[in-house]
Amino acid sequence: MDGNGRWANLRGLPLLAGHRAGGEAVQRTVRAAAKRGVKWLTLYAFSSENWRRAPGEVADLTGLLRYYLRHKVAELSREGVQLRIIGDLSRFPVDIQEEARRAEQVTAANGRLVLVLALSYGGRADIVQAAVRMAQAVSRGEIAASAIDEKVFAGALQTAGMPDPDLIVRTSGECRLSNFLLWQSAYAELVFLETPWPDFDETHFDTVLAIYSRRERRFGARPT
Repeated sequence: MDGNGRWANLRGLPLLAGHRAGGEAVQRTVRAAAKRGVKWLTLYAFSSENWRRAPGEVADLTGLLRYYLRHKVAELSREGVQLRIIGDLSRFPVDIQEEARRAEQVTAANGRLVLVLALSYGGRADIVQAAVRMAQAVSRGEIAASAIDEKVFAGALQTAGMPDPDLIVRTSGECRLSNFLLWQSAYAELVFLETPWPDFDETHFDTVLAIYSRRERRFGARPT
């Protein structure tokens, strides 16, 4: 979800206004996904690299996260949305960690849509921690090294039990994955939009679904 800052700059607004508008786009997108029968939606809300930003911006982002966790989870639950979180939550203030876990518990029984928030998440770090877990399991004699295959390794990732993404969308003209779900996106279809994230709405959602519907997914096989 890229382009909050550029959106604000073009309008002569403070950066926080761009992030707030981005939060509204999140709400529109969740509603659009639920209405169209999408079962899994993952939002890269805060990357592990975002901690490098200016302290004021990090404070603004964490403040918005705190607000949404405290005030919007009940609305998500009423809409049948289950919330899951991946990433290193330990880097956030304790109250945000507690709100995040509470939100997961409150929405755990919902099944209309699973909304996965990637917070302080990095694809490389996810792969590394999975490799460490596998190495520790081998050293404890819980599994033989020769038994580790892609399925077993995927079970050690933070996304264990979740489907791999079918479609990844990046906004605001950036054409890279930026450390997002690197293992999981091996066969994902990619769509890059010039639209900045705060302007993303149901029309754009339908556009990317239409693009996806025209793609032929062969997973390495030849066309039939």
